[in-house]
Parts: sequence; C-alpha cells; structure tokens
Amino acid sequence: MKSKFCIIIAFICANFLFSKAALSQETFSIVAADSATHEIGSAGASCVDLFEASTIFPYYSEPNFLSVIVPNNTGINIQSSFDTLNKANAIRRILAGDSPSEMLYWLFANDADNDTTMRQYGAVGFVDGLVEKAAFTGSECFDYKGHLFGQIGGFHYCIQGNILKGKEVLTAMESRFRNTNGNLKCRLMAAMQGANSKGADIRCESNNTSSLFAFLQVVQPNDIMGKPSFYISVKTPNLSQIEPIDSLQKLFTKLQICSTMSATENIGESAFYIYPNPSISKSFLIHNNTHSLENYSVRINDMMGRTVTRYYGRLSNQSFNTSDLNKGIYQLLIYNKENLVFTQKLIIN
Repeated sequence: MKSKFCIIIAFICANFLFSKAALSQETFSIVAADSATHEIGSAGASCVDLFEASTIFPYYSEPNFLSVIVPNNTGINIQSSFDTLNKANAIRRILAGDSPSEMLYWLFANDADNDTTMRQYGAVGFVDGLVEKAAFTGSECFDYKGHLFGQIGGFHYCIQGNILKGKEVLTAMESRFRNTNGNLKCRLMAAMQGANSKGADIRCESNNTSSLFAFLQVVQPNDIMGKPSFYISVKTPNLSQIEPIDSLQKLFTKLQICSTMSATENIGESAFYIYPNPSISKSFLIHNNTHSLENYSVRINDMMGRTVTRYYGRLSNQSFNTSDLNKGIYQLLIYNKENLVFTQKLIIN
C-alpha cells in the first residue's frame, strides 16, 4: 500500500513539473514608453493554448499575465520560462525604486530557481526624467532567441522573443514600431503586425498562425496598477487556425485609436513661428512671419484627432494658454479660410 501511494505521489509531481515546463512562455513581445506623455505600454503573443493552460495554472487566464506595468514608472515583460515569483519580485523592486537595469541585476541574483539561463526580460522605465531600457536573454532559451532596443523620437522600446522562426520577427516588429505615425497605442499595434506571419512562434506553424494568443495594453500615468486604461486581448484554442493578431487588429480598429494625420509631420514651417517649441509648459505664442492682417482659424487636436482648443482671428504674437490641457503630444493646425496652411507637433509638459 505504501509503495502504491509513493508511485501516485511521484506521478502527480512528475506531471506537475512536466506541465510547468510545457507551458513555459516562449514568446515575442514589446514593452515601450512615451517620454512626452509618460504612457507605458506592452504587447505580446505566444503559441500557448491559454484555455487549456489556465485549467492547470489560473494565472494564465489573462493574456497579459507576462507583463507588469507600474504607472509613470516602469514596464517589464517576463517570458521564456515564466515564474510567478520572479514577476512578484519585479513588482517589489520597481516599487522599491529600482531602475530597469537595477531590477534585472536583482532578479539575476535572486532568481526563483537560481537559474537564469531560461529567462528572458525586457524593461523600460523613467529614471530621473530620462528613459532607461534594459533587456536579457538567457543562453538556454530556445532558438531563435534575442532582444533589441532603441528609440524613435520620444518613444523608447525593448523587443524580445525566443523559439522564433528567425531574427526577422524581431526586426519586423521594430521596423513597424519605428515607421508608424501616431501615439504609443498605434505603434504597439503596428509592431504586433510586424510579427503577423505563419510560424512566427515556430510551434504555431502547423496551426497556420503566428501564435495562439495576443494582447496590447497602454497605461496612463494616473492609472491604477493592474487596471490599464486601454487593454485588448485575444485567446484562440489550439488547431483553430485563427490568427490572433488579425483578431486583435479588429478590436483595435473598432476603438478608432489612431488619428489620420501624424502629429510628427509639419507643413508650412516658414509661415509661422511658435515659441517655445516644441516643449510647452503653460502657454505659447504664434507669430505670423508673413505679417498678414487676415484672420486665421487655429485648432489644437489631441492624438485621437479631437479638437481641444479653437481660435479665430489674427496671429501677430497671439498667446495661447495650455494650462488646462493634459500633458502629452498635440497637433497645431492653422487654416486660411478652408485651406490647411500650417501644422506642427506640440509637446505639453
């Protein structure tokens, strides 16, 4: 009887360990921050059936389980061999004041299993008014494995992945993020489309998809941790042959997040002079370099294309008060009758 009991216990333990290994997150993901708005966002996908996985480990119920974002502070994606203790420790270190690099060093020295060879991290955070990026890929993560990070304008990012069909998955994500106009949400969605190819996670090649689940979230500086103001996700079962990134894009498009005109694009720059520029605190001036006495229509739009300020009249050192606007990126548009004659990005801080 005793030997039979031991066999049952051994079987249960072996099955648990096998399940944990089988469900380790071999993933592609991005974590990014906007230095102007202090938004932090993340997006990712993996070829794991979360419907099945969550019956064994409940924390797999939400696709964004691998991502931690502390508002107005730091975001980190925890992947490859995912461990809930490492995730909890990452949160503790962020709240304790660690920078992204300090947090990763601490996690290396205090790994839940004393083994970092199967860990992968990407982190972005605000440190003393600047943005710091840090990433790590363990030597035993499945190939192709790697990470990269960079900056385009005020947007900073880390992209990482393993068990990929090739480096091109990561470089395509980076290219889409860098070359897309719009806010952080738009760029994250574009980055995910960069990985939208059959077998991006090679385990999903037989499913004719890139992955089985995908998510995208963006946290505002005043959000409550764990409750992002913007979050969309998709879960698909194994063998469904439904592309989750396509489904994620449909959800995203319904919300009409992206404006049709880029706030990084300026036209008619010689006609008007904006001061201060581009960073504005409480007010700014518009000077008409043409010295025209005609009236102009002025609009300030937010990144969703909504007009938040209107003015009609002459523009000879005209002052505009921005103290009632939230921090972020806006677009200044000046019209002469019905024609758009000037646009410029405004950064209100």
